[in-house]
Amino acid sequence: MNIFVLMKRTFDTEEKIAISNGRIDEGGAEFIINPYDEYAIEEAIVLRDEHGGEVTVVTVGEEEAEKELRTALAMGADKAVLLDSEDVEELDQFTTATMLAAYLKEQEYDIILGGNVAVDGGSGQVGPRVAELLDIPQVTTITKLEVADGQATIVRDVEGDEETLEVSLPVLVTAQQGLNEPRYPSLPGIMKAKKKPLETLDLDDLDLEEEDVEAKTTTLDIFLPPDKQAGKQLEGDPQTQVKELVSLLKSEAKVI
Repeated sequence: MNIFVLMKRTFDTEEKIAISNGRIDEGGAEFIINPYDEYAIEEAIVLRDEHGGEVTVVTVGEEEAEKELRTALAMGADKAVLLDSEDVEELDQFTTATMLAAYLKEQEYDIILGGNVAVDGGSGQVGPRVAELLDIPQVTTITKLEVADGQATIVRDVEGDEETLEVSLPVLVTAQQGLNEPRYPSLPGIMKAKKKPLETLDLDDLDLEEEDVEAKTTTLDIFLPPDKQAGKQLEGDPQTQVKELVSLLKSEAKVI
């Protein structure tokens, strides 16, 4: 079984993020594998161990993304591919999906997995865009995946409920929290990852021109949410507190 995983290098939202000139200050940011993509990598490894074949992790980015690709290899993936975006002026979901689809069109694949969303942008567009460009079925926000006889049985999250689908391979799916528990890279895995193949391809290798991947959107500004104001503690008996709360909701919060 040929399994591909779409991975993104994102900043760690658990760490402090600084904004400089409308951009995230990458010099002080910590970068990791997008957490939802970790579920996709884990599920790919489980499928490979069950059905045989190999797992290839693919990302669009610059040289710095090799670190996260090596982490995916240390988790258990077999190969990694970096689609170098150094020559691309601006990246958006269209650009990323176009580069990924151009690479995947030349591959043989049974299943393509990705994260449901990226924690930095949260659009959830790249996976579905890739499936559309490849003209294959897609199922998003999956929480269970079983494969047998060229068919996938999939459970997906639908607004607090769940839906079960059957779909023929090949298929692209995006992983939701709850699909599995991603493993940590082991020391032997880290050592093996150094010897696993990591290929870098540029636009020429993908038979793409810069205008083919020109972003369709422009980021005007990036800013942090305002600091939360200190809370206010109401005093007195319950009736007095209710009156004061209603007054504050009218005069300060202006919600009633």
